Amino acid sequence: MPMARALNARSARVLAMLLGMTPGVVDARGGIFTATGPGKDVVRGLRCAGSLMLAVLVLGHAQAAAEVRVFVTNEKSDDVTVIEAAGRTVVATVPVGKRPRGVAFSPDGRLVYVANSNSDSLSVIDARSLAVLDTVPAGIDPEGLTPNRAGTALYVVNENELSVTVLSVPSLKVAKKIAVGKEPETAVASPDGRWIAVSNETSDDIHVIETASDAVVRRIAVPKNPRGMRFTADSRHLWVASEQAHVVSVIDMKGMTVIKSAPTGGSRPVDITLARDGARAYVSHGQSGDVRVLDTTSLEVLAVIPVGPRAWWTALTPEGRFLYVTIGRASEVAVIDTQSNTVVARVPCGTLPWGVAIANVP
Repeated sequence: MPMARALNARSARVLAMLLGMTPGVVDARGGIFTATGPGKDVVRGLRCAGSLMLAVLVLGHAQAAAEVRVFVTNEKSDDVTVIEAAGRTVVATVPVGKRPRGVAFSPDGRLVYVANSNSDSLSVIDARSLAVLDTVPAGIDPEGLTPNRAGTALYVVNENELSVTVLSVPSLKVAKKIAVGKEPETAVASPDGRWIAVSNETSDDIHVIETASDAVVRRIAVPKNPRGMRFTADSRHLWVASEQAHVVSVIDMKGMTVIKSAPTGGSRPVDITLARDGARAYVSHGQSGDVRVLDTTSLEVLAVIPVGPRAWWTALTPEGRFLYVTIGRASEVAVIDTQSNTVVARVPCGTLPWGVAIANVP
């Protein structure tokens, strides 16, 4: 019974769950499966059947397609650290351009885009093979970046050019330059695909770009030195972390106005990530070296998680269980369990890690 013996423990556990059994008690020895739970009699009857072969093939494919990878840009070592999320192990270090900062996945998870600030370029990495596929011009001093929802365009923020460079995908040719505010920092796309928001550190505002026209349709004043931002899942609100004001603000996208702001209690908030259920906001602080968990309704601080100096950009794993935070001065990422609000791992990276992006890699 070679196919039954080939079923590894992880696939067996998934099959058990599909059949209503208790996970973790499936055994593939000798080609006869034993289990507890409602599906045990069904499993005992499976012997070299075509249905079992199909299940193994399907589960094997699903397992291969479900690998979660973490890409971290390192400003001083000019490379990208690649982490396999399940084992929290570094699988590769990929050299790119000078001073890599912003990093983002294509919507399908197959490509990783890296903005090289001091090379004025964009590197394209195959997320599976980790080969650098291309390096193209991306305006002066590219920093933050985001693809549109369809994956047909990249919006690259050019800090010293006071603009956003729009690159067509897959050609990566410059399609348009969009003027924004002073010292633009990063860009985020709304889940509904309508908006690209750009934070401008020195002019203290958010420029909202309409993707249908690639034109700025609103400038929204916010507290001093806005940096990281996140849209809510329904695209109705935009959360903004203002570093020098030490506050987070919430923008209503219908009226495009700030509807509330509150201090985080920490020093120099940099980035903000929203929990999958929308109930909590995780705010990283570069100076106080912590992540603060806020209630998204009251903006009350629920927890303070010490992580280390220069806690910078953040990203959640796809299921929302773990938050990765780049810790610049320690040259590592801290991994926070969002259920316990504790640091459960630290993974070494290159020198001065900056950006982080996470996705399922097919």
